[in-house]
Amino acid sequence: MKAVVFHEHGDANVLRYEDAPDPKVGPKDVLIRVRASGTNYNDVWARRGLPGMQFDLPHISGSDVAGDVVEVGSAVASVKVGDPVVSHPSLSCRVCEMCVSGHEYFCRQFKIWGFQTGPYDGGYAELARLPEANVLPKPANLSWEEAASMPLVLLTDWHMLVTRAQLRQGEDVLIWGASSGIGVIAIQIAKLLGARVIAVAGTDEKCSKAKALGADDTINYRTQDVVQEVRRLTNKQGVDVVFEHTGAQTWERSIASMARGARLVICGNTTGYEAKTDLRFVFNKQLNLLGSHQGNKAELVRGMREVAAGRIKPVLDSVLPLKDAKVAHEKIEKGDHFGKIVLVP
Repeated sequence: MKAVVFHEHGDANVLRYEDAPDPKVGPKDVLIRVRASGTNYNDVWARRGLPGMQFDLPHISGSDVAGDVVEVGSAVASVKVGDPVVSHPSLSCRVCEMCVSGHEYFCRQFKIWGFQTGPYDGGYAELARLPEANVLPKPANLSWEEAASMPLVLLTDWHMLVTRAQLRQGEDVLIWGASSGIGVIAIQIAKLLGARVIAVAGTDEKCSKAKALGADDTINYRTQDVVQEVRRLTNKQGVDVVFEHTGAQTWERSIASMARGARLVICGNTTGYEAKTDLRFVFNKQLNLLGSHQGNKAELVRGMREVAAGRIKPVLDSVLPLKDAKVAHEKIEKGDHFGKIVLVP
């Protein structure tokens, strides 16, 4: 099969479109003919390499795929050849106490498929192998490309806003990186929950697109003071929830934008992980800082029901040939996109 592979860490030039071995299906595995593969920032992190984290090399990235099943293992019962499916990107043992209690993200064997590979390579390929537990039906109302744009960001956002932050109707939520893959879905989930959305982006065009998705108010962080705008929009109260994933460059403004007793939920650090915190804000305002990492399959299933019902819609920036993964990575690193970039073999 053809795949996009890197044999060493580095910039986007290390990505190679080349022949790779076809995956070998085990008894509980499903083999998917990949019709489309979504891109995510974790693909960039894996390619660059992260201190203290081991990546098997050569590495095939890709945590999101949509495709049809072409082979199933001898012990597979819930999936058959020909089924259109999407990936659930959280790999875990499925038998430990954490997994069976619905907390698979705390499993000692937990990995994000396509990010921390081994023994399962990711979805930047013509064929992808996953455990039976890690596939679910593709919503019939989505194209292959639309379906491939959803799983990782939908799962991440659902766990952040529904499970961790417990966002409620009538609350104000500040969403950083509103033009990103997780930002465009976060806007829609927050509106589905009945919240008032204040979306932050870096251009007026992106702010307009965020409003078209349902954001009530927008802030252009390049031309406006985010904290002062939040104070103005909330009558100096601050927001009830901050949706964080950018890290060091936005952290202090996030803390300063919070109302008394507010919750901040964070899943990433694209601008750096060493953030400065004025602890006086934390204890005087009794703030709640919530970490969030992936989610469980039940959360993804619930989110996909909303997608199938048309209440959460995919947002595609562009669709590129798989061989042009380098272009996709460069667009992600520059922030030159609105929504998801999808690759097609």
